[in-house]
Amino acid sequence: MKNLLTKWNSISLVKRIIIGLILGIILGLVIPQVTVIGLLGDLFVGALKAVAPILVFFLVMASLANAGGGASNMGFIVMLYMVGNFASALVAVAASKLFPVTLILTESTTEIAPPSGVGEVLKNLLLSVVSNPVGSIVNANYIGILAWACIFGIALKASSDATKKMLNDIADAITVAVQWVIACAPFGIMGLIFNTLATSGLAGLLSYGKLIGVLVGAMLVVMFVTNPIIVFLCTKQNPFPLVFKCLKGSFITAFFTRSSAANIPVNMELAKEMGLDEDTYSVSIPLGATINMAGAAVTITVMALAAAHTTGISVDFGTALVLSVLAAVSAAGASGVAGGSLLLIPMACGLFGVPADVAAQVVGVGFIVGVIQDSMETGINSSTDVLFTAAADIRAKRLAKK
Repeated sequence: MKNLLTKWNSISLVKRIIIGLILGIILGLVIPQVTVIGLLGDLFVGALKAVAPILVFFLVMASLANAGGGASNMGFIVMLYMVGNFASALVAVAASKLFPVTLILTESTTEIAPPSGVGEVLKNLLLSVVSNPVGSIVNANYIGILAWACIFGIALKASSDATKKMLNDIADAITVAVQWVIACAPFGIMGLIFNTLATSGLAGLLSYGKLIGVLVGAMLVVMFVTNPIIVFLCTKQNPFPLVFKCLKGSFITAFFTRSSAANIPVNMELAKEMGLDEDTYSVSIPLGATINMAGAAVTITVMALAAAHTTGISVDFGTALVLSVLAAVSAAGASGVAGGSLLLIPMACGLFGVPADVAAQVVGVGFIVGVIQDSMETGINSSTDVLFTAAADIRAKRLAKK
């Protein structure tokens, strides 16, 4: 048994995840009634979500308490996040114009409470900053966690070396616990893919094939065209080795967990493995999980334009450009809204004068295709956090040599 465990651990994590994925597909198709297998997925996602807030809090606090100059790349990384959001929205506009989608609308059974406008989204985002620090950790409010961790970290710069060492030891201990959780990823993903096949299946998605095609197609263009261009402009070198490394290390787990927050520990571990500056990535990655929402920008834009096309509303280029800006800004607050990007669709639909009841039905369609849409969206959002952080790190090192 010990030899078997040693042999299993000697296989790379990505290969183990692929094994788990294949087993999940087989079990989901052969014995979908054995629902206990799906519990492995729930446990894995639950463990990641549970440990991520406390990991971010102590890692950021310890980094700032011990840092000399702080995270100098943060301003540039935030700019990359917003440029990525806007570029993704533009890609979604182009895809929707080239392949207009007509939706078959049905009454949504999901009760929704969308924000009234982008102002409300930004207001909620700012209020998250000043929420109770303990409540922020409990509720996984990463904007609040980051804000308070930065405040406490800066305040602790004047503390004794013993206190700083204790913070580092706690951060290291939590990191080890995270590594143990990540080691369970093959079993977790096996359970997640089993759950998807056993409960949703693929038959129900066939009627929405064109919508899924446009959504996934636009996201693939973002992954393999716009993101590499942005990375190339930063690094002045071939972007694809870095792009594929981030997709391999981050996209796969994010795709199946469907949670940017749950994928924060995975991204932290990948950034450490890549040798990135800890003072920077300990802040940029959890911040990216909140505001770097390229996938959400695609979803909001495509679904809003599909709603307009379905109701016969013509959208000119100027309005589509405004929608791109709106989607980029509102997507930055998508993680702070219950239901994520889907509940921001009615706000975007309001730009075209789409009736509220139709917008609500479009959200219902979003939940139907969510098995694929949400997985792809989360995969892009999360893997781009590491990608842009790494690109900024390479740029900083390149400029330092001049």
